[in-house]
Amino acid sequence: MNFFFVLNGKALKNISLILIAAFFTAWFLYMENLAQIPVFSTKDGPKAVYRGEKDLALTFDIGWGDEKAEPILDTLKKENVKSATFFLAGSWAERHPDIVTRIEKDGFEIGILGYAYVDYQDLEDAEISKDISKAQEVFKKLNVKDIKLLRAPTGHFDERTLKIAERNGYTVVHWSVDSKDWTNPGVDTIVKNVKTATKGDIVLLHASDSAKQTAMALPQILKDIRTKGLKLVSASEMIANGNVQSKEIN
Repeated sequence: MNFFFVLNGKALKNISLILIAAFFTAWFLYMENLAQIPVFSTKDGPKAVYRGEKDLALTFDIGWGDEKAEPILDTLKKENVKSATFFLAGSWAERHPDIVTRIEKDGFEIGILGYAYVDYQDLEDAEISKDISKAQEVFKKLNVKDIKLLRAPTGHFDERTLKIAERNGYTVVHWSVDSKDWTNPGVDTIVKNVKTATKGDIVLLHASDSAKQTAMALPQILKDIRTKGLKLVSASEMIANGNVQSKEIN
């Protein structure tokens, strides 16, 4: 009889250890996944727009280089695209004022991509403010007016960035569809990545020299968008045309 209870005590102890280990494993995995949740807004504060409810917005980031931007502009013109948003790093814009002028002349919206294309999560508050201010000065000198949108360089941001952007009069714009064109995975893969886009999506593309295949992928991307009957709008039009979505910072 005593042996019976000793045996069950050991079994109970083993089960308890297994349950405890399982709990901590599940908790660890939960916290790991939680850390990967995209950062889009504060609970009661400023928000970063990542999608709308209708239409489609193509956005192009440019941080460096002088070879790929104009072929993309040429393709957009050839395809009769009237609306898109270009997020430009201030350091790039001051080196390429002629391309900035063309972007405006072609009727496309311009947003700020910071100045030095640095990760804002690695900077102190004052450094983030300084980077945005330097970009502001560049666009002011280039006579680019009424810029209201900001995209965090590298796409990484936190609650501080949202608050600093708001104080400077900007709405932070993220994206809901990533073309991954900067990895140069091949034209077919870029087209496939963007093909998932539907109404309300904001698509991330690049016109920096690192994105060597974007211009070649654009005609098919635009064909797919037209096949779906989606209207192309700027990021600002996306925001103005209806409810936009954000996610809370965790």
